[in-house]
Amino acid sequence: MPDRISTLAPFRHQTFRTIWIASLASNFGSLIQAVGAAWMMTSISESQDMVALVQASTALPIMLFSMIAGALADNFNRRSLMLTAQVFMLVVSITLTVFAYLDLLTPWLLLAFTFLLGCGVALNNPSWQASVGDMVPREVLPAAVTINSVGFNITRSLGPAIGGAIVAAGGAAAAFAVNSCSYFTLIYALLRWKPEKRDDVLPRETLLRALSAGFGYVVMSPNILNVLFRALVFGISASAILALLPIVARDLVSGGPLTYGIMLGAFGVGAIAGAMANSRLREKMSSEMIVRLSFLGFAASAAVIGLSSSAWVTTFALLVPGACWVLALSLFNTTVQLSTPRWVVGRALSFYQTAAFGGIAGGSWLWGVLSETLGVSIALTLSSLAMLVGVVIGLRLALPQFVDLNLDPVNRFSAPSLRLDLQMRSGPIVSLVDYTIADEDVPEFLTLMSRRRRIRIRDGARQWALMRDLEHPEIWTETYHTATWADYVRHNQRRTQADAEVWDAIRRLHRGEEGPRAHRMIERQTIPPRNDVFHKSPPDLHH
Repeated sequence: MPDRISTLAPFRHQTFRTIWIASLASNFGSLIQAVGAAWMMTSISESQDMVALVQASTALPIMLFSMIAGALADNFNRRSLMLTAQVFMLVVSITLTVFAYLDLLTPWLLLAFTFLLGCGVALNNPSWQASVGDMVPREVLPAAVTINSVGFNITRSLGPAIGGAIVAAGGAAAAFAVNSCSYFTLIYALLRWKPEKRDDVLPRETLLRALSAGFGYVVMSPNILNVLFRALVFGISASAILALLPIVARDLVSGGPLTYGIMLGAFGVGAIAGAMANSRLREKMSSEMIVRLSFLGFAASAAVIGLSSSAWVTTFALLVPGACWVLALSLFNTTVQLSTPRWVVGRALSFYQTAAFGGIAGGSWLWGVLSETLGVSIALTLSSLAMLVGVVIGLRLALPQFVDLNLDPVNRFSAPSLRLDLQMRSGPIVSLVDYTIADEDVPEFLTLMSRRRRIRIRDGARQWALMRDLEHPEIWTETYHTATWADYVRHNQRRTQADAEVWDAIRRLHRGEEGPRAHRMIERQTIPPRNDVFHKSPPDLHH
């Protein structure tokens, strides 16, 4: 029980502790780089929407490529993917440093480099977040997600101020150089990590099929869909403060890069406070209440920042959205992870990141355009109103409360012995299951089968149907399709302990002497596909 409520419980696990510390160093470099990029844009461009696009260019690739990265995370070695991402970002960061040092950067070239760094983040994040569940037990997972937020926001509280000082002293090129050095610690930690190998006799899913399976799981999971929508709205509305902060520092409070760094640091200090209070708040409040308070905190702070001309007032006002930022996003992340079994967690997290960072990218562009046309104060005021809309949405689409579902594999399935010599790619496979149900149990049976239909489709089945025998009305037949024999085996292996409760309830309603009878069939056409064509004129029989 203490591990469930202790924020520091994940540090008892060495692998998590080592990689977390290495990530801390890497995040310091990333925040210093972000300060350098944002402030350099204010130096080489007078356009306010170009300044806001610096954040958008980092978030956009996460929105565009996270789903692909999530599919890769569920089908390939996550450590290898993370190493690839880190080495790629190292090369991009070194190149950016050289271009900045030689004074070759233009506004669009700077955006291109930040976009490439965002591509590395997009590849890395699903593997990293999905790996957390492999490093710590399930009951410690919420604390581990929170600790990750704490780590990032420790760097956010100090990194931007340090970054501002570095930019003020040595220019943006120095900030980019520091970021380049920061990747080596994490690369070294990943090289030392030896994750447990997954024994999987099934062939890997193709990228398209893996994306389809992930999409199907999310679509058939109402709780996850709710989280994605709320994360999208939060990203759009809350992105205004961070996207416009360089303009606030330069124009509203007449500051320089050090002022901007200190303001970002205040945002990070608030985030640390929010992360440390996260566990206690979850004990006293519902998930929905925490999210609503996060929207309200951002709304109030945006209004104050838009009206303030004092650097101190603005800095203190940034403590609140910092706390709200980590409370909302860590809660969204934890809800997705606790609602998802391990086989699809990378893809589910990638959909969440697509929603959240898609909102951040779109919102950053929107608030930049509004700031350019209406002024930064009015843009922040409008963003405050948008955040209030997020509160109202919660009245209709409340966030689900954490539930203690056992999403471990049920491990009851064993592939049947077949008299046909099937290959893993053989198919399509049609499965039928016969049930004998008494009339008085039909309403309950139909309710359970409705839940079973969602589980079947969520785990990869297609063309699900339930039929009743006209001559023997007590006989009901469930039928569904899978594309290949490998997909059939994979579908049945995905059943979790929580899903088994539905299956057990259905079996209790079955009145046969034996259990429900399963039939497995492979489709075969009697007409070759190329000949299955209607001819308008009779064929010439003389040839």
